[in-house]
Amino acid sequence: MDEFLNSIVHGDCVEGLNGLPAESIDLGFADPPFNIGYEYDVYHDKLGREKYLQWSRDWITATHRALKPNGTFWLAIGDEYAAELKLLSQEIGFHSRSWVIWYYTFGVNCKQKFTRSHAHLFYFVKDPQRFTFRADDLENRIPSARELVYNDKRANPKGRLPDDTWIIRPENVVGEMMAEDGMWSPDDLTPTRDIDRTWALRPQDIQGCFQGDEDTWYFPRVAGTFKERQGFHGCQMPEQLLGRIIRSCSNSGDIVVDPFSGSATTLAVAKKLNRKFVGFELSEDYVNYGRGRLEQIRVGDPLDGSAEPTKSAPATKAKSDKASKSKKVVATPERAPSEERLAEAQLQTVLTGIVEAFQMTHDGFSVDRVVADPAINDEFVETCRRLGLAGEPRTWNSLLFRLRKSGKLAHIETVRATTMNWLDVDPFLHASEIALQSLLNEEFATSLDEILVDPLLARKFDELAHQFAPGRSSFEIRWAALKIRKQSKTARQRGAILTAPKRIGKAIVFSELDVSQIPSGPGVYLLRSKQKNNLYAGETLNLQQRLALHFNASHPVDVLPESTTIQIFPTQTRPSEILAWQSCFVRTHKPSWNYQELG
Repeated sequence: MDEFLNSIVHGDCVEGLNGLPAESIDLGFADPPFNIGYEYDVYHDKLGREKYLQWSRDWITATHRALKPNGTFWLAIGDEYAAELKLLSQEIGFHSRSWVIWYYTFGVNCKQKFTRSHAHLFYFVKDPQRFTFRADDLENRIPSARELVYNDKRANPKGRLPDDTWIIRPENVVGEMMAEDGMWSPDDLTPTRDIDRTWALRPQDIQGCFQGDEDTWYFPRVAGTFKERQGFHGCQMPEQLLGRIIRSCSNSGDIVVDPFSGSATTLAVAKKLNRKFVGFELSEDYVNYGRGRLEQIRVGDPLDGSAEPTKSAPATKAKSDKASKSKKVVATPERAPSEERLAEAQLQTVLTGIVEAFQMTHDGFSVDRVVADPAINDEFVETCRRLGLAGEPRTWNSLLFRLRKSGKLAHIETVRATTMNWLDVDPFLHASEIALQSLLNEEFATSLDEILVDPLLARKFDELAHQFAPGRSSFEIRWAALKIRKQSKTARQRGAILTAPKRIGKAIVFSELDVSQIPSGPGVYLLRSKQKNNLYAGETLNLQQRLALHFNASHPVDVLPESTTIQIFPTQTRPSEILAWQSCFVRTHKPSWNYQELG
């Protein structure tokens, strides 16, 4: 199943659906060709009646097979075959829960029959006793007329479920989704005539026609000039309509399938709502367009369109209606979720995805290891990207640290330790510390965490450290920096009882230093510039080894000039006591390259 997830598969949907593992899909939504003559990119929608019905039976049967026992199936269809496909779906094994009418209120004007202004949405389940329907979730409820119209305090604060008629009228429409002859082209945008206002454009204009206990779904339909329209597919569902279906009939992390991906709206909404998805599409062009659309989307992004326009849009003005001028217009409260609330909802969705990505990639290691180890972090970042999370690597790493610090990852067991002790990092500890403090001094960041979570800063850190410790891996020098940061508080406490010597030996110009004459035991050393500025106080368990690295590496002149002098002070430091003397020297001499937390 993994090879299909979060992708659009180029090919026939019947073959594709039958290729999915049986009972693996939670929710299916299909907006198939209506068999009314529309010419798609690679498919002409005009089959013989029996052939169309047999083809419909094939793909609906394949959908039934792919759905879980508690799965749900929504079918969008026009008048011509609505009754036939409803009965056919029930013959295959689906049970009907609702017959929803999508009333978009602005159909093409017809001269010899009633103007079509609706489509059918059939809501089926496999098991009438076991299915997902999130009726109590606030995001799936709307305010009742008692609350919205009458401002009645007795109204249920949780609102109510919508009716089964969904009013969806486009904004600033020019042109229609389907012409009277069943043909449509995105280039055919003939302006509609609305001189006399002989029909209602918005529910606000006809609110008196609705019963007091009604409420309706109202979404702007996607027409050729709308910002929401993707511009390459003739028939496109509104995101808000699909959002209501997906939110109501699936849970976060569920798998949604669309046999006729088309403009990829179903998949786009699924991704925004943190569902996994699979789409099938015959047209290679549509596949490419759909993939491009999905690539630009991040989990938690807001759906296009207004969820409740009836609560935010004023009634249409009618200049000829003199009586309306005398009526007092009462503004209704803004009911749409605030941007802050949407942002918080997206953050929570992204955090959920980050936990999932960490579980999939940490391989038993800690959060620090996942962020500091380039190999593991690349896997973590790629998983976040594959999950479609909003943000970029720096954001995901930062939020991973935030989750760890807030205890939200405590349920994920760390079973593998990173075994790198002080003896291991001692030869290059100075390189990590100087690189860290250099970036802090230059105000690239304010902490080690900020450096490690940002791949660009982390690479800059690596480059600086490699000047002082060539040949060491990026993970080694990053982990050494983490050890310094972790040890700094203890080092300060231990160093507070130490007194730095007034004399620490003769200052030797490093170009004249004979490393072979340096003791191989522990000690502290102080680097100074020609101007007597203290550059760095280092502590090591092996002075000879450390200084050999310091002065045999090819350092840029402006980093460690030849006039630099060194003073050495031997100690009896043990590995468990590392950095205490260094902290004492940092506090006393205030060198500029040392990690300031040590002082």
